[in-house]
Amino acid sequence: MFPAQFRRDACAPHPGARSMNPQLERALQECANEPIHLSGAIQPHGYLISCQLPDWTIRHVSANVEALTGAEPAGMLRHSLREFLTDDLIQAIAETVGFGEPGAPAQRAAVGNIGPMADLCDISVHVADGLVHIEIEPQPRGAGERSPTVVAQTMIARVAASEDIDDFNQRVAEQVRLLTGYDRVMVYRFRHDDAGEVVAESRDSALQTYLGLRYPPSDIPVQARTLYLRNRIRVIPDATYVPVPILPDRDSRGAPLDLGQMALRSVSPVHLEYLANMGVVASMSISIISGGRLWGLIACHHRSARRVPPGIRAAADLFGLFVSMRVASREQHDAVALEENARSVRDALSLRLDNAADPRLALQGELDLLCRAVACDGVGLVQAGHWYGAGRTPNESRMPDLLDWLRRTHNGAGPVATEHAADWCRGPGETDGLAGVLALPLDLSRNEWLFFFRREQIEEVRWAGRPDEPFLVDGDGGKIGPRASFSAWNETVRGHGLPWSDGDRRVVGRLHQMLRERYRRGAAHSSVGDLSARRVRLDVREQRGRLLQLSELLEGLVHVSPREAAQLSARINTLESELQSLISAVSAVDD
Repeated sequence: MFPAQFRRDACAPHPGARSMNPQLERALQECANEPIHLSGAIQPHGYLISCQLPDWTIRHVSANVEALTGAEPAGMLRHSLREFLTDDLIQAIAETVGFGEPGAPAQRAAVGNIGPMADLCDISVHVADGLVHIEIEPQPRGAGERSPTVVAQTMIARVAASEDIDDFNQRVAEQVRLLTGYDRVMVYRFRHDDAGEVVAESRDSALQTYLGLRYPPSDIPVQARTLYLRNRIRVIPDATYVPVPILPDRDSRGAPLDLGQMALRSVSPVHLEYLANMGVVASMSISIISGGRLWGLIACHHRSARRVPPGIRAAADLFGLFVSMRVASREQHDAVALEENARSVRDALSLRLDNAADPRLALQGELDLLCRAVACDGVGLVQAGHWYGAGRTPNESRMPDLLDWLRRTHNGAGPVATEHAADWCRGPGETDGLAGVLALPLDLSRNEWLFFFRREQIEEVRWAGRPDEPFLVDGDGGKIGPRASFSAWNETVRGHGLPWSDGDRRVVGRLHQMLRERYRRGAAHSSVGDLSARRVRLDVREQRGRLLQLSELLEGLVHVSPREAAQLSARINTLESELQSLISAVSAVDD
């Protein structure tokens, strides 16, 4: 059941920027402030032992550790790990620690038998806050061990040949589902506004599709995205679990343990409720990282509890690293292509302006070339109060609105950009179908600017539930829990253009530098022209004075010979000719 479509005017704010009621704002702030990396507990499918080197003294254990080692938690604290693990396992852990760095993600160290029942376990380890943190997960009985590297190589081979981005994402979802057996696997990409969008999906045919649905930024808050960067694989085998406390729950300084790098970390109760509202019991996510930022996730959902052994997770992690590298490579390729095109335009424009008598005035005729410098739909120029345009630009009547926007936002540091028509337009229907603007100051003393414009992008967005209702809140603003409805909610979003990317800004920054240099040269040329004109005018006045003096002298001479009169007349004619030449020179300079 789809609600009625909600339509916005051209200058209406984006859903993420729409004004919220105070209760919702408090609920969102409470969620954003939740210290989810300090939960003080782990999930019950594994065990935690934290030791201090060099003597492997145990400082922390999970409360369920007796089920593994046969020793009570209190009986393990302050004892050596060597009393509970065999030397070969401790040696493997030590070697893994030696290869790693403090703060690095956990690494799979060994597979071995632990405890009186000789349970076969996977052991992962990482170093943080001066402690060696050992995470132990019993392997399911009868589980065959496959080499994570071989499995990942097979998966990579099946997707590597795909050049089309949509096909690549779809193959990624299919391979992860084939590996893990989850009911649904999605490739979830973060947009420029931090909202998420499902761009590929592989699912059980009995499930409703999520493909194309968009999720508001509050569904994965900032601190959660930060943890996805620190810990590339997150798994919840059973979202109905009861958390297992860590003993003691504080370190030697009295601070709670930072569990951000632990695969076993107990997750936020809000997230568990969110999964329950979606009908999800088990989940896993694989981070896709590009350029040090979280590009997206490979998100896996299952309708019942599901264990994914560490070996399978290791293969998924390797595959995720490959996907991240492909995404980063594609983004780098696009950035290089953008820069090469911009450099070609910049070089051509620089040559033309260098050959112009006045680069400043010549810029008016190069707007078509500037349209190719950056991805845009039109270029506008304000010079001496006049408007010049090429491509798709606003009507000249919009120039005061643009200049008013610049007066309000420009801090004198460089270019100014917006993707929202509401920032610079006065009302609905006045943007001439444009939304995004990127403005370069050319000469602030003359209020001269260069503008790049992008068209309005009218989007028919299918949200997974209303984006302005991310939480259920009571009248006092106390957060009751995450939203319970994920029914598709349609919205027409207007008044927004494609965002100006970091690559766009770098390209425009270099173009701006080149134009400012040519502008200064044009200003110097103009100053030289002004000095020349002033000098010619002075020469004209001087010659005119001399001519008048000779004329007066001639009139006063009555008794002169015909020869002397002829010489004076010739001199006056010469001065008249010189004066006429000077007058012509003044006219040429003024033109």
